Amino acid sequence: MRRAIPFAAAAVALLAATTFASAQTPLRVAGNFSQNNKQVDIERAFFGELGEKSGVPIQMNYNPMDVVGVKAPDALRMLRGGSFDVMSVQIGMASRDDPFFEGVDLIGVAPDMASLRKVVDAYREAFDERLQKRFNAKVLTLWPFGPQVFYCNHPITTLADLKGLKVRSFTPSMSAMLENLGATPVTLQFSEVYPALQRGVASCGVTSPTSGNTGNWPEVTTHLLPLAVSGSVQGHFINLNTWKKFSPEQQQKLTEQFKALEDQFWQLATSANDDAIACNTGQDSCSGHKKFSMKLVEISDADRQKIKEVAESTVLPIWKKTCDAVDPQCSENWNKTAGAAAGLTIK
Repeated sequence: MRRAIPFAAAAVALLAATTFASAQTPLRVAGNFSQNNKQVDIERAFFGELGEKSGVPIQMNYNPMDVVGVKAPDALRMLRGGSFDVMSVQIGMASRDDPFFEGVDLIGVAPDMASLRKVVDAYREAFDERLQKRFNAKVLTLWPFGPQVFYCNHPITTLADLKGLKVRSFTPSMSAMLENLGATPVTLQFSEVYPALQRGVASCGVTSPTSGNTGNWPEVTTHLLPLAVSGSVQGHFINLNTWKKFSPEQQQKLTEQFKALEDQFWQLATSANDDAIACNTGQDSCSGHKKFSMKLVEISDADRQKIKEVAESTVLPIWKKTCDAVDPQCSENWNKTAGAAAGLTIK
């Protein structure tokens, strides 16, 4: 009898543990590219602690997207099909499936992180509504990598020097800008850029100072033009079928945690890039990134004005035509939301 009591207690404990484990909701998460190690470190820690911090029973399986063989342009379709429950989506690459989404971060619309955040917040509700309708997914976060600047392995002193060069692009509006400047856009996802610059497939690439630094782009480039043309807005999206498995109370708790994650990424985008530029160009103030020896190109007022002109004369009209062909109300909705926040109107 005495032997049976501990055995029964152990059996009950094992049953309880098994029941708890089976009650956990499994989440398959495809995160950022592994080369973006700062962002991946934040994601890995966040998802590892999400169940405990939210109090929601979750069984987590997190991997960077390149580790599980995900191509950035395929993310929305994979999310809709249920290949993953949560995905970190490079919106500019994935917007080829629906140009509406690129409206959150069109080239030249928001010249700094503060104005970009206003645009993102203004567009968020319309973005989420369309994401749910078209791709059976919901917005959890929207945030930028940071100001998108030019890394080149050719000497440049101004935007005019991009003429005739092959330049990495990752959004349709960025390609339109480059063509306006006389460059040839080469569409590449982040993991493909380093070897492309190394082999001469591309002469320049566009990314944030932090991403370029962590991706070691200064090893294969010589000149840095820190003129911001966009913010490379990303998002964490969840499959709607998965989202609906959680109770309203659990959804609220998860929403609060993802809001904190979003704020953390915005902070990284606004605080880390100055140091990354200093490190890319070998300045003494470099502290938190790898130190290289690129030449820092001074930004001229003429180049700032040129980006604004390209946005108004080329980028917005082309995007209007493309997006209105899919949804006749597209540009009108943009004007009321993102455009109003940016002080721009597509006519």
